[in-house]
Parts: sequence; structure tokens; C-alpha cells
Amino acid sequence: MLTIEVQPMNINMLLDDLLVSLVPSSNYSLPTTEYHSLMGLMATVALSFTISPTLLWLLFGAALCLVEFVLPTAYTAVIMGIAAMIVAAITPLMREPLLQVILWLLLSVALFLLFRRLAPKRKTSAIRDAVEAQTISEILPGKTGRVLYEGNSWRARCSDETRAIAPNEKVYVIGREGTTLIVLPDKL
Repeated sequence: MLTIEVQPMNINMLLDDLLVSLVPSSNYSLPTTEYHSLMGLMATVALSFTISPTLLWLLFGAALCLVEFVLPTAYTAVIMGIAAMIVAAITPLMREPLLQVILWLLLSVALFLLFRRLAPKRKTSAIRDAVEAQTISEILPGKTGRVLYEGNSWRARCSDETRAIAPNEKVYVIGREGTTLIVLPDKL
């Protein structure tokens, strides 16, 4: 249990200093009865409160999950928030805060790797019909070059890893991987 306690004596001294700095005696002064009643009222406010580690981890996890709405983090913040909520469930069994933090870090990494493994992979998008393009630079075997396709310069790779394609040669675009076009030479 994390307990924060504030002593009334410290609050009185702090409020005293704050009031004196805010209201200099040369400009205005509070009558002593009003001053003491104000100090008494402030001193009677709740002086100690307790935050359980479970509640702390739950709030931390919820805050991390809400970060995803404000700042897109590709679900990294959500994964860390879920890990914090799992740690919140385990805190009654594990009292040591350092072990809780280590568990949270390990769970975050494990959940991130699991999520990455289960996330759908990028698929190679196929172009419906073979479309003509023209090479701008030479495409070496197994390497990428540049082609002019639909009026723009694109990075391209030959689908046959053993063939080279010369510059200014007509090619057919047969697919795409991200921003790289997969091409075949006009003359096989």
C-alpha cells in the first residue's frame, strides 16, 4: 500500500508562507480571527489518503489505453496498458514494486511480440492485367531499378531473380510489393 501522509503542522507553515507571499502586509492584512479560521478550515481537509497498487496499475493501464486515441502508436500503448492491467490483477500476490515493474516490462514485450506475430501480414497486391511500363535504369539480377509506370518513376524488381533488364526496355508490371513493382521483360 502506498500511503501519503501530510502533517497539519507542515500545511499550516506552508499556507502561512503562501498567504504572506500573496498578501503582503503593507497592502492588506487579514484580521487574525479570519486568518486562523481560514487556516483551521484548510487544516481540517483530508490530510492523508491511500492509493492501492492495484488502483495505481489500473489507472496507469487505462491512461496508456487512452493514449491510443490521441496519439496513434500502432497499438503499442494499448499493449502496454493491457500489460499494466494484468499486473494490477497480480499485485495482491506480488507486493514488491520493483518486481511489479519488471513483470510489466516483460508482459509488455511478450504481448507486443505475440501481437506482431498474430497481426495480418502485408500481402503482395496483384495488378489485374499486365500493364506496360518502361525501364529508366538497368535492373540487375536480384536488385531493384527504376521504371516509368503511369507517368511516375517507380522502384521495380524483376520477377525472375536471374535476369537483368536493360534501360529503356519495355516491361510488363505483374504485381506490387509495397512501393516496389514486380516486372517481367517484354522479351523472355
